[in-house]
Amino acid sequence: MTDPIHQLRAREFPWAIAGDQIFLNHASTGPLPQRAVDKIQELTALRAQPWRYTTEMQFDELANARVRCARLIGAEPREIALTVNTSYGLNLAARALPFERGDIVITSDREYPSNIYPWMELEVARGVKLERIPCAGILPDEDAILAALDRPRVRCVVLSWVSFATGYRIDIERIGRACRERGIWFVLDAIQGVSATRLDVRSMPVDIVACGAQKWLLAPWGSGFVWLRPDLVDSLRPVDVSWMATRCSDDFTRLTDYDFTYRENARKFEVITLPYQDFAGLNEALDVFFEVGLETVYERVERLTGRIVDWALGTTDVRLVTPPERERRAGIVAVAPRDAKAASERLTRAGVVHSFREGAIRLSPHFYNTEDEIDAALALL
Repeated sequence: MTDPIHQLRAREFPWAIAGDQIFLNHASTGPLPQRAVDKIQELTALRAQPWRYTTEMQFDELANARVRCARLIGAEPREIALTVNTSYGLNLAARALPFERGDIVITSDREYPSNIYPWMELEVARGVKLERIPCAGILPDEDAILAALDRPRVRCVVLSWVSFATGYRIDIERIGRACRERGIWFVLDAIQGVSATRLDVRSMPVDIVACGAQKWLLAPWGSGFVWLRPDLVDSLRPVDVSWMATRCSDDFTRLTDYDFTYRENARKFEVITLPYQDFAGLNEALDVFFEVGLETVYERVERLTGRIVDWALGTTDVRLVTPPERERRAGIVAVAPRDAKAASERLTRAGVVHSFREGAIRLSPHFYNTEDEIDAALALL
């Protein structure tokens, strides 16, 4: 481990130095860096005396969060709406895009439920049909998804960038380009990929990206964002209308001078009041990534996950569920020992924090993990 990252690990994740737990579960809930914990505690103390936690302080945190989230994915702050989870962004897409009865939404089977139920509700409420394309085995079948696009009334494709269960990473460029050519919206659930690998919305053909921050972004529950393509920011209307969605709402001295003109940026989709302390924690967590350097983060995640992949490929007693190709995975590696349940229990007893999902053990290391930690987990497997 490089010395700067070792120092950061000791400072931000002191529990990791003690060695009692090996945390390889960032695909579930990421730990808060110490600076985020300190900031949240500081602001919670101010919240106990609200006259000390001024409106300027609160809204500065939100403005800073939009800037940081935009920087993370190559966007502009005006295209970012802050949300409390991924589900809000997916529901926004389902309800704000101008679907008509009889339109078709394409997704893959075996998607995470938060990326299925909003579209099922769209079927009930507006007569839009959701089609789940069967997987090729347990992995998304991109060829079948693309073949399904060449029909009348297909208006949208919605997919997870990285599968929660298998770690499979879709080819955004391939699917997004096909959607663009056909005038089909492409909505991305990005929570399992952002900060584990690179996402540049300027170079990738996507329309809406939803991302909660409590996993790979190491941020508090109740923080996240949604990005909308610039023309969608301008053309779509909110479905949940906040009192701060309009351009006149910043002046608290004349709130009853109603002017029902929406803001000219993605803030019109935000529902205030947001949890200010949590977004302050998000800002502190994102600063950790910027301090280390995003490319360094991505490289380290790739190296650690590659170590798991190489081990699994060389072990006859374990089946690698995640695709071995680098371009087809991000931070999640799923492996299936012969008795996966017993192996999961063995890891838990030894203090290796992981997930047991869909019959496989899911390991999801982050940049501050060490090769020794990976090897210790693999030895138990």
